[in-house]
Amino acid sequence: QILYLKPPWTLANLLKCYKKHWMAVFGYVVPRSLLSTIECLSKHLYADKPFDSSTVHILLQEAKKLLHAFSCRSDYNGVLPQAYAEVTKLCETLGEVRAALVEQDLSEDIMVLSENAACEKMEATVPSLQSTEEKELHPSFHVAQENRHQEIWSVLEGVWNTMNLYSIELFQKLEPSAVTMAAKASFEEAFLGLQKLLAAVKDIREGIGR
Repeated sequence: QILYLKPPWTLANLLKCYKKHWMAVFGYVVPRSLLSTIECLSKHLYADKPFDSSTVHILLQEAKKLLHAFSCRSDYNGVLPQAYAEVTKLCETLGEVRAALVEQDLSEDIMVLSENAACEKMEATVPSLQSTEEKELHPSFHVAQENRHQEIWSVLEGVWNTMNLYSIELFQKLEPSAVTMAAKASFEEAFLGLQKLLAAVKDIREGIGR
């Protein structure tokens, strides 16, 4: 009789009911601090903008927290454990996808560097003697070479930025109060990314040495 919204409910309706009746009802069933979880889910699930993988990761973790809290009261005829298992499976899938994307990006960067190194090696073997026609093309040759150098610099800058990103995430893990909602990532993902970056930088050094 006093419900803010009558059933049947959508997820949006449920989140609104949670917020409306939190202090009087739900705050006595689960920790009241979980209101921030409700607000986070409500804010992001119905925002008029696409998700990035970091936001999805945060929403899944917040959903797990809420389901776990309610599981201390009841399993709700087995529905709640099933929901928790599905959310956990989504978390694992997202982790695999993010790791695969990082690996793909690094592979592409290494491939570009290898191609550029091969081009530089070929240019070094070209005889210095040129015909009159070749001398006429000399300025454009320098332009092409400069573009290649810019491409190499861009790839190295991308690797550097990625290293900085994971370093920031690691330091945020050491200082939880510094973690922002938009930049959370698991320690395992950050560590895995750093290991791949280490291997990539090693390949780059060997390529430069050659």
